Amino acid sequence: MLSSLFGLLSALTWGAGDFAGGIVSRRAGVYRAAFYGESIGLVFLAAMLAIVREPIPDRASWAWSAAAGASGSVGLLLLLRALAEGQMSIAAPVSALMVAVLPVIASALTEGLPGPMKYLGFGLALLSIWLISRGDGHSKELHLHLADLRLPLLSGICFGFYFILMHQGSQAATIWPMIAARLAGSIVLFFVAAAKHQLHWPGRQIAPLVFLNAGGDIAGNTFYILAGQVGRLDVAAVLSSLYPGTTILLAGVFLHEHLNRPQWLGIIAALGAMVLISV
Repeated sequence: MLSSLFGLLSALTWGAGDFAGGIVSRRAGVYRAAFYGESIGLVFLAAMLAIVREPIPDRASWAWSAAAGASGSVGLLLLLRALAEGQMSIAAPVSALMVAVLPVIASALTEGLPGPMKYLGFGLALLSIWLISRGDGHSKELHLHLADLRLPLLSGICFGFYFILMHQGSQAATIWPMIAARLAGSIVLFFVAAAKHQLHWPGRQIAPLVFLNAGGDIAGNTFYILAGQVGRLDVAAVLSSLYPGTTILLAGVFLHEHLNRPQWLGIIAALGAMVLISV
């Protein structure tokens, strides 16, 4: 139950951070939003470390976590390119599904098979992720080719490996693994933002949203790590992967964006999945 609670809190805070990051991306550019959201997270982690004073973990934890940060940053860049070049109604849900599927496979191999109710919950959660992420493109005719799936699949694989590697690197510590991941991710995004000429500060008006984005992302990572420390990788990853639902709900409340029928069905399916996974 505690693992499920942390997983749900991860989805809520991660989704809220992505909502703020989406607004920053619209106003300041996606690469600038990604770089500053990643790097400013280090400020929050430094504050957390000053309060908790967590012991420094071993080198293996640093290596796992740094690899996770690099993988997550590459996944983000691939997703951005997929959204720009392909069909958004396919790119987002395919990537989101891979994020949840890979940790489930890894957990089955390393931690054994979960109970049948949890598997039913996982299936319902995957369906909800697909429905929630579809957006407004569900009613349009799709001319899907294998090439359209390449970038979303690669993006989802990178994000999925982020979940797996971060889980592996955070068994003995919570804050230091996030610092290692953030440092590696910031380096990757720094060079990309510099190449795109998007390194300058977004500005005073957008700064609060940048900090909200970074803070929500740090909170989401923290709760995900805690969920994995007290429970199974698959439960932590699948519940945390429901974050698009939070983002879409916030967009509906604050930006008055319309939720279509599949997205509402996805949210209902997500609620059912939470109950089954928590049993």
